[in-house]
Amino acid sequence: MRNYWLCVTTKENWGILKKKKIWGVSKTNSEILNRVKPGDYLIFYIKGKTIGGVFEATSNPFIDSEKIFDTKGFIENERFPNRIRLKPLVVPDNPLKLEKVIHQLSFISNKETWSHHFRRAMRSIPKKDCEIIIRILKQI
Repeated sequence: MRNYWLCVTTKENWGILKKKKIWGVSKTNSEILNRVKPGDYLIFYIKGKTIGGVFEATSNPFIDSEKIFDTKGFIENERFPNRIRLKPLVVPDNPLKLEKVIHQLSFISNKETWSHHFRRAMRSIPKKDCEIIIRILKQI
């Protein structure tokens, strides 16, 4: 059974994960990443109110301490070593403005104060919400 995840990243790390096809989280968030399985879908929210695209997990989580991610603004020496390999599914040239889809997403209970849903590195979301986002991303 496939699961669906919302992942929060910075603009700089969005570029890195698109190029390297790897997503990484800190040790603090390793427990949730360890729930991701090959075939799961990961939607990437780029800080600044946009959705960049949807990827499919192609590996189980693994540890790698090579410094590939931008860590400006994070804990010193953070490497986001808990990682997963990805395959792009829908990645338009221009990100989707969150305001165009926010009112259709069921996991956002209060549409006026939605930002707390995008503070953690990852969270699971309903399949229906992922399907809505994919449909709209394909139209961009």
